Amino acid sequence: MAKQLWKPGNMLYPLPAVMVTCKRENEKTNIITIAWTGTVCSSPAMVSVSVRPERYSYPIIRETGEFVINLVTEELTYAADYCGVKSGRDVDKFKAMKLHECPGQNVAVPGIAESPVNIECKVKDVIPLGSHDLFLAEVVGVQVEDAYMDAKGKFNLNGSGLMAYSHGEYFSLGKKLGKFGYSVKKK
Repeated sequence: MAKQLWKPGNMLYPLPAVMVTCKRENEKTNIITIAWTGTVCSSPAMVSVSVRPERYSYPIIRETGEFVINLVTEELTYAADYCGVKSGRDVDKFKAMKLHECPGQNVAVPGIAESPVNIECKVKDVIPLGSHDLFLAEVVGVQVEDAYMDAKGKFNLNGSGLMAYSHGEYFSLGKKLGKFGYSVKKK
């Protein structure tokens, strides 16, 4: 197979595109859409989000040390795109997208009620990287929508219609290909 050699770049796709909420006391809640996000540790549960310092949300997260990661479904894709291209300096994104706040339980930042999962985070470290700074955060609480709980109390996240971001485009997640450990499961 022939391959081309390209300059270094971020080609790690697909990614979750999430809507991150942040809020200063006595100010409106803001939403920033972030694709540079991920899990970094399971115990304690930790995540990262990378934000450009010039973004409106950056000083809010830096000063408060709190944010909420809100997972995005197919139905929220339009709002996620809007919240990624419009600045909170100029517009109230909750109002513009007809979204609703749900109170944080462990942070002073509300989540997005329409999101099936709200991951409440407290910043542990900020690492300057270049174009973005990485906010390393501990997960201090998770709210999940009752509608996705089955009769046995298992959360059916994959039934919520999550979307992914890949190379400038949004996609709904497709068919199940297997599950963790299926390659070594005894037949």
